[in-house]
Amino acid sequence: MRRIYDDELKSMHAQFTKMGLMVNENILLAVKAFINHDKEAANRVKKNDKAINNIELEIEEMCFKLIALQQPVSSDLRSIVTVMKASSDLERMGDHAVSIARSVIRVKELHNKRIPLVEGKIAEQAEVVKDMVEDSLDAYIRIDVEAAYTIAETDTKVDDLFVEINKLCLKEMAKDAEVVPGGTDYIAVSGYLERIGDYVTNICERIVYLKTGELSELN
Repeated sequence: MRRIYDDELKSMHAQFTKMGLMVNENILLAVKAFINHDKEAANRVKKNDKAINNIELEIEEMCFKLIALQQPVSSDLRSIVTVMKASSDLERMGDHAVSIARSVIRVKELHNKRIPLVEGKIAEQAEVVKDMVEDSLDAYIRIDVEAAYTIAETDTKVDDLFVEINKLCLKEMAKDAEVVPGGTDYIAVSGYLERIGDYVTNICERIVYLKTGELSELN
C-alpha cells in the first residue's frame, strides 16, 4: 500500500512540475506576442490556458483523493497542501499571461504607436520572470530552501523594472499624445509580469514550508 501511495505522491509532484513548465512557456509566448504584435500567438496563449486550467483541476482532484483515502502523515500532508497552494499560484500566473495576450489583440486592432525602449525593458523584465519561474520549479523538485530565498530576492529586480517602465511610459506619454494608448498597455503588461513575480515568491514560500513546516514571508 505504501508503494502505491508513494507512486501517487510522485505523480502529483510530476503533474505540478508539468503545469509549471506549461505556465512558463505561456508567459514567454504572451510576452513575445505582445512585443511582436502577434495576434495569432496571442490566441495560442488563450488556447493553452485551457489546458493549464485542466491540469490544475487534475492536481486538485489528486490532492483531495490522497487526503481522503490515504490518511497521510504530517510530512506527506504538508507536501499535498504545498502542491495545492502552489498550483493555485501557477493558475493565477497563467491568467496574467492571458491578460497580456488580450493586450496584444487590443494593440493589434488599434494600431497603437510603439515605444521600442519600453518594449526592450519589458523583454528584460520577462526574462527575469522566466528565470524565476524555472528556478522555482527546480528548487521545488530539490526542496532547496536556500534557492527559494535567493529566487524571492530576485523579485526586487522585477519590481524595479516595473517602476522604471512606468516612469519611461509616463515620460513618453507626456511628450507625445499618440503613444498614450500604447503606453497604458505597456504599463499594464509590466504590471502583470510584476504580479507573476509575486506569485513565484509565493511558491518559494511554499518550498520553505514544505521543508521546515514554517510559514514565512520572503518579500
